[in-house]
Formats: sequence, C-alpha cells, structure tokens
Amino acid sequence: MNIFEREVGGRRYRVASQSLWDPARQRPFARQAVLGPADAAPVADLGSTRTVGMRRVGDVGALVWVAEQLDLIKLIDQACGLKGPADGPTIGEMVLAVAVQRTCAPAAKCHLAAFLESCVPRVSCLPASAFTGQAFHRLAAQVTDEQLEKAQIEIARAAVRRFELATDVLAFDTTNFDTHIATTTPGELARRGKAKSKRSDLRVVGLAALVSETGHVPLLHRTYPGNGSDQTVLGECLEALGKLHDALNDAEQRTDAACRTLVRDGGSWSEQLELDLDVEGYYTLLSLPLSHGASELALEHAARRGAMKRLGGKLGEVRAARLRIPVGDAKLDRTLVVVESQELLRGQKRGIAVALRKAKEDLRKLERRAASGRIQREALEDKVQKALRREHLSKFVIATVKEERGKVSLHWHVDAARRRLLERTRLGRRVLCTDRPCLEQRKNRVCLPGAVERGGTLPAGQEGRGRTLGAFAPMGRQLVAAAHLRHSDRLDVGKPGSPGTRHPEVGTQHDEGTGRGESHIGARACEGARPPCDGDAGARLNRGAAQVSQDLRAWALDAYTSFI
Repeated sequence: MNIFEREVGGRRYRVASQSLWDPARQRPFARQAVLGPADAAPVADLGSTRTVGMRRVGDVGALVWVAEQLDLIKLIDQACGLKGPADGPTIGEMVLAVAVQRTCAPAAKCHLAAFLESCVPRVSCLPASAFTGQAFHRLAAQVTDEQLEKAQIEIARAAVRRFELATDVLAFDTTNFDTHIATTTPGELARRGKAKSKRSDLRVVGLAALVSETGHVPLLHRTYPGNGSDQTVLGECLEALGKLHDALNDAEQRTDAACRTLVRDGGSWSEQLELDLDVEGYYTLLSLPLSHGASELALEHAARRGAMKRLGGKLGEVRAARLRIPVGDAKLDRTLVVVESQELLRGQKRGIAVALRKAKEDLRKLERRAASGRIQREALEDKVQKALRREHLSKFVIATVKEERGKVSLHWHVDAARRRLLERTRLGRRVLCTDRPCLEQRKNRVCLPGAVERGGTLPAGQEGRGRTLGAFAPMGRQLVAAAHLRHSDRLDVGKPGSPGTRHPEVGTQHDEGTGRGESHIGARACEGARPPCDGDAGARLNRGAAQVSQDLRAWALDAYTSFI
C-alpha cells in the first residue's frame, strides 16, 4: 500500500493506493481511498486533553508491514485464482484481515469489521464494513486443497527469499485443539481422538506444521481429523514436502539442490516414511520411541561403563553415546545417538514419585479386596496392570497374583535395586535416530567422532554400506544433530589449543555444498534424489572416522550453541 498527497480544489489530501491482482483478466488493478486532509498537525495542550477512545497501531502495523514485504495479498490471489466481487475484498485481502484479527484480538468474524475500524493501519483501501464473516465464508468455500497448498508454498518461498530464513533444518510436529461442537453435528475434521488437553468429552481437530530453523517460521501446515495419526498426516504431506523442497531451493537461489533434514518426534516413526522422505529429498532425524527394539539396543550400549561421555564447553552437563545398527524389518542403516538430559531426568523422577504414591494406594485397595474375596483373579490382574502402566512402574514394582484353594491373593513390593538401575540406564535419556552418521560438516559446526557399529568403530570407506532392500543412495550422510555445536576454530580434546590432541579439522564449505559422502559401491537407484556432497569433504570425513575412537571426546566449544 502506497500513501501520497493530491491537491483537490486548492487543498491537499492524503490518499492511500493499493495494487491488487485480477485473476479473471490476469492483470493488476488499483484501489484508492482518501485518508483526509494533509494539513499540518494542530498544536494541543496535552495537560488539558482527555481520553475519548483508543486505536491499535503497533501490532497491526507490524503485521501489515510483513504482509507488504511478502506481497501476501497478491500471492494468495494468484494461487487461488478466485474472482472477488467488484465492490468487495479479494480472498487475499480477506485472509489478511482475518489473520491480523486472530493474532491481535482473537474473536469471532462477526466482530471483524469493528476490529478493523479500531485500527489506524489499514489492510485494504476498502471500508471496514466490507469485511464480514459471510463474505469470508463465501470466498473460502471456493478454495480447493490444491490451491491452499500452492498458496502456502508460494508464501514460504517469498518468506525465505525476503527474510533469508535458514531452511537446512525443518521441524515437523502435530497437535490438536478442543472444540465445543455438539456430538450430533456432522463434520469431517472434528472427531473423537487422543486430545492434548487430556479431555475425552470433546471432539478435537488436528494440526500439523512444518517450521523453519530460523525463528521457527511456519512454512507448511495441514489440518486433519482429530482421530488421525502422525504417520498418516505426514504421508499425506509428502507431495507437498517435495514441492516445498524445490521452492526453497529456488528462493535461496541455490545452484545445487540443498541437503535438508526433517526433524520430528517418535510418533511419526515408520520405515516406509523413512524411505519416502529419502525419495523426496529429505534426511531425517527423530526421537525414537524407547519401546522400539533399536532403542533398547542403544540404551544397552549407553549403559556400558564409559560409553556415555560429557561434551565440553557450554554442553558440559550433556552426555552422549552413539551406535550404528540396522533398524527395523527393512534393515535401514541408521545412527542412534543416546543423549542424557538432567532436566528430563529430574522431571521423570518427579513424575514417577507421584505415580508411585497413587499406585501404592490402588495396590493396597486391591490387596484388601483380594483378601476379602470380593474380586476375581482375571479382574485383579487387569487392575494391577492398569495401576502399574504409568511412568515405568512395572519395571521396579513387583506384583504377584496367586490363587490357592479358590482364594485369590495379591503380594507386591518396590524393588529399590531395579529402581536405581532404571534411573541409571533409562531415565533422562532420549534416543535420536538419523540416517546421517555424523554431524553435518557445515561451517562452524562440529562432528561427532566415527560411527560405532555394535561396539566398534566402522573402518573408513564402509559408512555407506548397502542394505537388504536393494540399491539405495548411500547413508553415509552428515547429520544436523539435535544439538548444533558451533565453534570458532577446531575440535580439541582437553585444553583448547593443546598440541597433539586435535580431531580432524572441520570442513569450511558453505551450507549448500554439504551432503552425503559417496562411499557406497554399486548401483545407486536413488542417486538423482539427493545431490552428492563435496568429494574432498567426504574424503576428510572418511579419514577422520578411521582415526578417532568410538568414545565421544570432550570438545572445547565457544561462540554459540543452539538446540533443536
């Protein structure tokens, strides 16, 4: 929106002009609105003034500025291609108005006109009365899923180009929201499901979002039924993720395709999704569920004496261990990193203490009911399992149900030794699973030492070994790990700068030059899906993997440290 002055009848006026896109004629058109006289501001005695009303300025103005920087209205109008009414707002203007209202003063759309009237910045040259809930729903009902997806990708492209967002790491997660829609009201999105609020009496709507590394700016979102699963919604987003990957490459003006990592939680783990994401051009990093068989192996490896090593610098309280094994029925080549968090450990201990107090009360009640003969064995066993289902209680609370001469009895006790073992080997630990065997070799990022194969360091040149599913692109990739460890010089063991204690020097190529090492021998069916990384960098990684031991080193870090 542009504001200029125009002289009419010997008096100057301020006029706002706005350029919009006409999808029918495929050309822009302009709107103008007279803001008022351009006279000098009057001089007033602030001591004799009184408040007669309030107008919003800063928050609305900032959001409108961002929309103008992205040319948001034009992007939405071009993507949707809807012909708006001649005297009414376009779909882009309506979406911007509703978004600003929901951000600054959340309310129903029937209050949209009043909200716009209370704002000094303008989202459109049209009067506020033109923005109604009915007009919004008439326009929104014409937008298809394909048009909505196209608009999101174009907005993401513009945001990355204008604000230089880092997109080498993208985080994907899902959540849901409670609704108060009546059970008898039909709907496709509001369904009964596992609500984040822990309520079971309300229908929920799911929302999946993909955000950038810089500022966690949303780049792609998808709504889904409240009873849907994370795997299902991520599978439905695969095509959009592929288009977004190409759009981000264009926005960053890369000569070669970027190597992007998709970070997600364990709820979306699926072997098929891992392969599909590889085809779409994404590396993966996720927190593997502790109940997974690979997690059990990684935790057993980390429980060995000396396996967990502290990291230096600002991460001095963090301990980690790594293991490289085939994961799942498909024998996917994955690197597992066990990370220990003292904050998580303290929280889990508090949760176990609360759950144990409640379980003890339940077990005492069940013990009395069993002694009085008021409960059958099958029901007693079910209730005992339910009582010990929470917070790892079944690992150290030993409960035995016996039946002698038709009389059922319950005996239970807390095994302190098992509880200490659980705290030492399981609690406070996460298992990160990735198809990159080391930290990414980007400028000012550190690398974990050589990959560990069931207790031993992999020899150089074997990091990208083949798998049983045929020829795949090599998995000898560089990892954007859960911790981005930035430093200013090299990776040192012990005191910074001490001679003879250095790891291999970190490569200094730019982000767009990073990728996977081409150490896989044989046919590469998916070679075109991923760009090869710099050959010298891959060679340095292979040489470094053969020189370092399987133990993590204490690194001297400075400058900046960030976590995903």
